[in-house]
Amino acid sequence: MAGSNNVPSAFRHVRLVLAREPGHPAGDPDDGYDLMVPLTTDGRLDADLWRAHRDGCRVRRFTPGTEDRIGRLRRKPGGQWFVDYEEGDRDDEAGFRLREERFVPGEYVSISRAGRMHTYQVARVEKPT
Repeated sequence: MAGSNNVPSAFRHVRLVLAREPGHPAGDPDDGYDLMVPLTTDGRLDADLWRAHRDGCRVRRFTPGTEDRIGRLRRKPGGQWFVDYEEGDRDDEAGFRLREERFVPGEYVSISRAGRMHTYQVARVEKPT
């Protein structure tokens, strides 16, 4: 993802890919998210580092047949994480319990997109280049 050169060392590039669900019995590696986020040593989102480097917390959503969407990882009062693509909340995509989830390869996270919950598998976690 662009702009990853100037982020703290705890930032990671996380690739999420669609897990098995109705209509996608094998999942879909071409449907998912690229995240540039700060992680703790155990792989959880680091809220303190996010707060200090909000603009560096970028998200790219990719889906077959559509243009990629670029947004930012945000946090609501109370701690719920969500993806914000534009001003307002009409296009936000909320994560389900992301503050408890671990972003390590093989784990699963859920994100609500267009009013429907989808499960994604963490495909890889890498230091940004």
